[in-house]
Amino acid sequence: MKTDLSPRVQVGLYGLMCVLLIPFVFPTWWMVTSSVKPISDVFAFPPDLWPRQFDFSTYRQVFELQPFTQQYWNSAYIAAIVTVGTMVISSMAGYAFARIRFPFSNAIFMVVLLGLLIPSEVTIVPLFQIFLKWGMINTHWPLILVPIFGAPSVFATFVMRQFFIALPGELEEAARVDGLGRFKIFWLIALPLAKPALGAVAIFTFLHSWNLYLEPIVFLSSSSMFTLPQALTQFTDAYGGAMWNIQLAAATMTAIPVLLVFIVAQKQFVEGLAHTGLKG
Repeated sequence: MKTDLSPRVQVGLYGLMCVLLIPFVFPTWWMVTSSVKPISDVFAFPPDLWPRQFDFSTYRQVFELQPFTQQYWNSAYIAAIVTVGTMVISSMAGYAFARIRFPFSNAIFMVVLLGLLIPSEVTIVPLFQIFLKWGMINTHWPLILVPIFGAPSVFATFVMRQFFIALPGELEEAARVDGLGRFKIFWLIALPLAKPALGAVAIFTFLHSWNLYLEPIVFLSSSSMFTLPQALTQFTDAYGGAMWNIQLAAATMTAIPVLLVFIVAQKQFVEGLAHTGLKG
């Protein structure tokens, strides 16, 4: 039975949630406000919740000290290609494992899932040797191919498989009666119904690609090829010390697409997890 909470209880719950929200909101607030502070005020104690003076020149210096526009574009187009590629591969693989009966399908799927148990640090040296022989070092190809065919795609395949398993079999039977083949059933029936799961996969994949750090360090060497996580570490002075206010300005601009993607697609994200049986 559903009971209505009294106004006093509701105010208390909202107050409690606001208090619990502080540890999550404060770091972001500190990052944004410190990006417009003089470097001497960044680590003031106790920290200033509002800058004593605003210095927006840090945002201009981000683009002067590094080819930040190019680096931003690198991260954006790599994340877009990886997201689309992973959605294509994982949706087809997930549908095959869920709806097509072939020998040893469950055993093969378990072998695929083992890819999630292998840390990326274990495979990074063999991958470097492979891409070195292919002449792809200091290019973006490793940052595109490894995520699409690596662990992120495995997890995405798992999410899509769980969604397609839950689809009623009567939909496919009706489609076969209408004369549709396997691919048309997937393309015209199953895939349109999988939009919530695809939304969850898109968010997971985009965030993973956008925040990728180890692989760019290994495969890239020139600043014009850097992605944003790697570029953030390059804002240093002549003595190698970190220029914190400029780094925080760059980090603030780096976080904007992540926040926008999650705000726009959070409904699909929640629906996708609900339909696949995963819980946060």
